[in-house]
Amino acid sequence: MKNLLLPTLIALSFPAAAAQPDVLPVKQISLELARDIAMGAVEACRGQGYNVSAVVLDRAGNVQAALRDTLAARHTLEIAERKAGMSIMSGIDSGEFRAARGDIRPELNHINGLIVMEGGLPIRAAGSLIGAVGVSGAPGGDKDAACAASALQKVEERLEFAS
Repeated sequence: MKNLLLPTLIALSFPAAAAQPDVLPVKQISLELARDIAMGAVEACRGQGYNVSAVVLDRAGNVQAALRDTLAARHTLEIAERKAGMSIMSGIDSGEFRAARGDIRPELNHINGLIVMEGGLPIRAAGSLIGAVGVSGAPGGDKDAACAASALQKVEERLEFAS
């Protein structure tokens, strides 16, 4: 009996684990919001004379919206998707990741769906990562990132007050 008393007291001192639900509510980016972000990025770059592609991925890395401006090179769609993929994987701006982890950049560039270049930004709604936008085609990743940031700024209220 004495042998059971100590383990029982220890077990009773820990709070019971809360039961986890079988189905989890998850924030997901809508097609409409993804479309608006992609179009906003293309329009922002177009206003500066750049022909780009913009791709918005959902939180799982699936393409939700993809737009290629009329004169943007065909490879820009794939690069934009891979930039967004880098932001989904890391949860941060792809340019920030590039600066912080240049040591593993060559290896990551060989992973399907990722590229470590500026121009991919995470999309957050009410604090949750719901996707990422990638832009490619401007003369420099910093310009791609600026167009993506401009698009996110246009929908800032929609993201901030998402429930």
